[in-house]
Amino acid sequence: MTEYLRIFINLLFYALWAAILGRVIISWLNLSPDNPFVVVLYQITEPILAPIRRVLPQMGMLDLSPMIALIIMMVIQRVLLRLL
Repeated sequence: MTEYLRIFINLLFYALWAAILGRVIISWLNLSPDNPFVVVLYQITEPILAPIRRVLPQMGMLDLSPMIALIIMMVIQRVLLRLL
């Protein structure tokens, strides 16, 4: 049972990691915000990135929240896997 939970945790965090990286790449490509793929990525990642943006100071045009989110997610994933 715990092995299934480990697999689920890994898949969940990898999917979130890919969604955040996809959002970063989309921001470089300037795709339309009405694009369904862009809408889904924003809906998945905004609950993770918005609280981090509120805490981080503004760095001009540079948004460091995806990098901070990825680091925090890696720490949480490792803690959860060690608890199992």
